[in-house]
Amino acid sequence: MKLILALALTLVWGALSLPAAAEPAATNAPASSATNPAAVKIPDALSAPVRITNSVTIAGQKVTYVAETGMLPLLKPDGTSRANVFYTAYTRVEKPETGNQKPETKPRPVMFSFNGGPGSASLWLHLGTLGPRRVKMNADGSLPEPPFALVDNEFSLLHATDLVFIDPVATGFSRVAKDEKAEQFFGVDGDLDSIGEFIRLWTTRQNRWLSPKYLCGESYGVFRAAGLADHLRDRCGMYLNGLVLVSGVLDFGTIRAGTGNDLPYALSLPAMTAAAHFHKKLPADLQADLPKALAEARAFAQGDYASALQHGAALPAAEREKIGAELARLTGLKPAVIADFNLRIDQSIFRKQLLKDEGLVLGAYDARLTGRDGDPSAPWALFDPSSAAVMGPFSAAMNAYVRGELKFENDLPYTLIAGVQPWNYAAPNTFPNASDRLATVMNENPHMKVLVLGGACDLVCPIDAMHHSLDHMSLAAPYRQNISYAEFDAGHMMYINRPDLQKLQTVIANFVQP
Repeated sequence: MKLILALALTLVWGALSLPAAAEPAATNAPASSATNPAAVKIPDALSAPVRITNSVTIAGQKVTYVAETGMLPLLKPDGTSRANVFYTAYTRVEKPETGNQKPETKPRPVMFSFNGGPGSASLWLHLGTLGPRRVKMNADGSLPEPPFALVDNEFSLLHATDLVFIDPVATGFSRVAKDEKAEQFFGVDGDLDSIGEFIRLWTTRQNRWLSPKYLCGESYGVFRAAGLADHLRDRCGMYLNGLVLVSGVLDFGTIRAGTGNDLPYALSLPAMTAAAHFHKKLPADLQADLPKALAEARAFAQGDYASALQHGAALPAAEREKIGAELARLTGLKPAVIADFNLRIDQSIFRKQLLKDEGLVLGAYDARLTGRDGDPSAPWALFDPSSAAVMGPFSAAMNAYVRGELKFENDLPYTLIAGVQPWNYAAPNTFPNASDRLATVMNENPHMKVLVLGGACDLVCPIDAMHHSLDHMSLAAPYRQNISYAEFDAGHMMYINRPDLQKLQTVIANFVQP
């Protein structure tokens, strides 16, 4: 479970269909210039940031940018540092004035981006979708053969907005200062305080207070983004233009099943139906029509299935058999498996049982991807093939990129997933829930828009869990039009699937610059 909610934690049905572009050539040579080429060690925030200039072709246009890597201090009231936060910022170089044509005077948007965990660095969104360089994966997002590679990212968002990638304390190169305790940052409040202070300080130092500002978070980063929007409004009067919420969670009660909480079983059913459809395990009528299959799954989950779960042991035997048969129809599982687990199928059981006869287990983050866990007798999956598919390529790419092309030198390991547990959720005797904070900031700032992105085959943070959370928060009715959705074919990291990556660029660019 370490990576679950760590990597990184729907356009309405009938999604955009975009033609696939050819894979770009790798540009592994060092960037064209560096203002600090002699930099060897960047031990802390007292060192100057490193800047390089480079260019990339995005959406058919050449985009020249400055990439800045560095550390920003988190200061105590006495002015001393309690931690140094590593970041990578990309700022587009505007075209100079030529002839009678004046340069653009409207300030460019800036998007602050982070992944989840808690305990994940920001490399997944950075090198997976948003930044000007990306990891070269197989077209379907499966694991390529090592050694791995970086390529120019023609699907970057840098043409539409400047980008700042933040590594929370203990991740990436971010570390606590000497004699400080790391645990102060390992909780909801400490996390919001540190990331919020970074955003305030970066915005101030870069003179970006009058720029349109967005947050983009993935997985637990969605929970963080909702809290940050309220935190920034309350602490420093920073009003945001929008949030991009990728494959995330707002209410942990929607994804953590347990005694007395059957809600996650119902909310995850459509994702299981999508996965079963991908692997051609549904009955002929559902296999022929995915929208129909998903509509049936959602209607059943919200109706008869939810009612049956609520009855618990009081459910009559005949009704139990009927519900089990319909679950088998919608998931592709054998009725005996569903009966054995009392109508309650979690993602690990589903991942093991759907293709058990073929000796395959499904990915948790992306149920399209499969692997072999070596123990056919285990009733649940022993590892996640979709996590294994990305760890090696992204780790190699980030370590090579930050030191080779971005010219940032540090002998510390770049920490992809940090050990930040136990995490203080500040929610004793209940499930952590950021929905109320998001509703508060949306009610007070009616101009803030929210874009919710999810993958149909994400079994970790099903898109239906986000729908449920947003539909149940205390938001004034007129502001519900500020929420939009886009759904993708793949899973949690939908951007590793090339068609979804291309679609993602269009959806977010239209959100930032409608």
